[in-house]
Amino acid sequence: MSTDLLALTAELVAIPSISRNERALADHVQAALDGCAWLRVERVGENLVARTELGRAERVVIAGHLDTVPAAGNETPRVIGDTLFGLGSADMKGGVAVMLDLATTVAEPALDVTWCFYACEEIDRADNGLIALFSSRPELLAGDAAILCEPTGGLIEAGCQGTLRVRIELGGKRAHTARPYLGRNAVHRLAPLITRVAAWEPRHVVLDGCEYVEQLQVVSVDGGVAANVVPDRAGVTLNFRFAPDRDGAGAQRYLADLLAEFVEPDQGDEYVLIDEGPCAPPKLDHPVLARLLKATERPPRAKLGWTDVATFSSHGVPATNFGPGDPELAHQADEHVERSSLDAARANLAALLGG
Repeated sequence: MSTDLLALTAELVAIPSISRNERALADHVQAALDGCAWLRVERVGENLVARTELGRAERVVIAGHLDTVPAAGNETPRVIGDTLFGLGSADMKGGVAVMLDLATTVAEPALDVTWCFYACEEIDRADNGLIALFSSRPELLAGDAAILCEPTGGLIEAGCQGTLRVRIELGGKRAHTARPYLGRNAVHRLAPLITRVAAWEPRHVVLDGCEYVEQLQVVSVDGGVAANVVPDRAGVTLNFRFAPDRDGAGAQRYLADLLAEFVEPDQGDEYVLIDEGPCAPPKLDHPVLARLLKATERPPRAKLGWTDVATFSSHGVPATNFGPGDPELAHQADEHVERSSLDAARANLAALLGG
């Protein structure tokens, strides 16, 4: 292996690319890709797609996002021994470095490859560059399978959970706090609902040997009028992470049924779906993903969270998460990546690509 992947990752970390500000990094990546005669490179906004066109029987899409979350005093890369500290080092400039190295050195892969470097993954899905590409140029992302180089510690993290956010607003009747019996306290009405959520037991689902654990959490509460007023409105926002044996509609029905006893529409109560992210099944029986799993020589685990694997899956492309770096370090001030993790991820992807 001739490339110093730790140094390459540090080079990428040194180029700021907070969401919506990826242009400088996209320019840098494009300059490297444009120098490869075996790649057809297209740029759509700050999203880059580079494709081999060798007429192979299979095509794999290997994707990674260019953006990072805002800095936490960690914008300057620091290398200590074989560890690189810095914003985005694990999530996911280490994965981008592995992708860029393979894209620019493996000219004759055993299967055709589409390399996708995209913007705005760390913010709302409405801004997501991969979703924008599927909307405007879906032919660029056509493939038999996809690999998302999110940090997974070099393991296959299969599929992903779906996510729902709902807001429940409960009504009441205003009154003076000295005479609360003349009103109905909407904040107090939240108490049994929140107690029900706190006592909820997660469901465990095993698919392709991977255990998905559903989660339900209260993420915000609001209400109140004044210090001497019984509140007539109160709201709570919930986040439900559901296993990929449910679809979005089924998850919505389950959550609505679970909380139905606390919502009284005739009293002005409201139950509103705010946001939904689809889940993705593991699909580890797909030949391309099965070969990658074999190359890792390690058992897979479930992806506990949402990733753009679901975006690929929703467009009929089986996908998995696989990349260097510890996912638990993502977005932390001491985010870092190890040389050994970068080298191992490259070796496993190179084994899949051959050539």
